[in-house]
Amino acid sequence: MITSFTSRDMPPNSPHRPPARPAPIQLPLFAEAASLVRVRPAQNEWRFYRMEIWPDLFGRALLLRQWGRIGTEGRRRLDPHPDPGAAINALADILRAKRRRGYQDRGA
Repeated sequence: MITSFTSRDMPPNSPHRPPARPAPIQLPLFAEAASLVRVRPAQNEWRFYRMEIWPDLFGRALLLRQWGRIGTEGRRRLDPHPDPGAAINALADILRAKRRRGYQDRGA
């Protein structure tokens, strides 16, 4: 008589037990950061545009916008928003507008 065992019947430290699967990684549904570039050597144009959402101490959210010529620190602007959802919507709107103007996601 042949008896079959499943992995749950084996003790947890058994050498015959298959390795446990790692827990899946939950990716955010909406981006909380974006980094774009627009490079046009013929026009001597080397630009970057970066955005991040930061929480503040009062439960609101700040949208950090940084832009300028690649290789410089550029300029910064902090836009306050009443909640993180409003900041994510603003980031998505700006991202859409920048992509229409020729900016592309920065390659990692």
